Amino acid sequence: MTTSSTAQFPDHFLWGVSSAGHQIDGGDEHADTTFLEHVTPSVFKEPAGLADNSWNMWQTDLDLIKDHGLNAYRFSIEWSRIEPEQGKIDETALDHYDRQIDACLERGITPAITLSHFTAPDWFARQGSWLNPQAADWFADECTRVMQRIGDRVALAVTFNEPNLPHILAMGGLPPEAIELQRACLDAASAKTGVERYRAGNVAIPEEFDELENGFKKAHRAAVAAIRAIAPTVPVGLSLSVMDDTYVTEHGRELCQQKRDACYGTWVDAVQGDDFIGVQNYEQLVFGDDGIIPPAPGEPVNGMGTAFRPESLAHSVIYIHELTGLPIVVTEHGASTDDDTLRCRFIEDSLAQFAHIVRDGVPVKGYFHWTLMDNFEWISAYDSRLGLCSVDRENGTFARTPKPSFAVYQHIVETTVL
Repeated sequence: MTTSSTAQFPDHFLWGVSSAGHQIDGGDEHADTTFLEHVTPSVFKEPAGLADNSWNMWQTDLDLIKDHGLNAYRFSIEWSRIEPEQGKIDETALDHYDRQIDACLERGITPAITLSHFTAPDWFARQGSWLNPQAADWFADECTRVMQRIGDRVALAVTFNEPNLPHILAMGGLPPEAIELQRACLDAASAKTGVERYRAGNVAIPEEFDELENGFKKAHRAAVAAIRAIAPTVPVGLSLSVMDDTYVTEHGRELCQQKRDACYGTWVDAVQGDDFIGVQNYEQLVFGDDGIIPPAPGEPVNGMGTAFRPESLAHSVIYIHELTGLPIVVTEHGASTDDDTLRCRFIEDSLAQFAHIVRDGVPVKGYFHWTLMDNFEWISAYDSRLGLCSVDRENGTFARTPKPSFAVYQHIVETTVL
């Protein structure tokens, strides 16, 4: 495996937080996810609405990042805002991201962007989304116009966020009723729009998983070429959802390997030549003879129902580096819990082991915690809390209040030598 000879990472370790536009911005009325939130039945518990109002409060968010000693911020560039109708470009949206990049740099914050964090334009979904043969070209055009505007100041570009998620969820024990609700949601959207297949990146059905992922892979390669044509010194890659898959029996080992082959192994060829690969880790899965072993009775669990396992981050980073040969950026890591004491302990224990492998020479360029503040967590809406800050949505102020875990993370950043 080789990386681009021209790409240059920042000369400092990136300590930051990650976010996604649909989950925090609010008001992206031309997004496919917004449309899917309003069909019946919908797989989404409720619409995102104004989310955290970050489209208007983004400077407050950047101040929080700076004030807590972080030097990097990963956020998404929302295609549906830039091209709300096919062929019609909204320059004011590009202006918004232009200002946001400049404001990051003014605060000493390294900007890292994601070009596709699940959401896409509604017009794109009506034409089959990533299943459409023209999808890669359309996405490459979007990457070109974005990089033409801000590529001279971006330090890192992620093409796709977790494009392996459909297989991850299916092999991680997603209940059949959840899969069928996604099917019903897509059927409702297709019927409402009068198209054959209304499709989206994070609402999928099993018989289309391979076709969807092939669409992502083709679009990723087109995006990498487009980005390098405009900004050859910007490191580019994609991020994968990575669970720390382990086992306790021989048959469990076989099941674990099947999971790894289906969810990660198929991406090795697609990322060859990239400058890095993003690892997004939240949990560990332990396989036994009968499949995934649940947590022990009374063991604290996160919002995903799995036990807090701090070693999962370091294990996942080592595995993906050995699998691909690429440098690593931890583009997401965190814990869904209402108990911030558990989050504090999880951050401390996870990053202690993570720092150890970095010092031992595993080529890791940065760590982005998910996430800055409680936000819209897709199908669970606002019931899943992963933020370092709480947000007052009830009173409409959207005031951000840092949790103790933010201070814990700040202390680690300020005292850890890598």
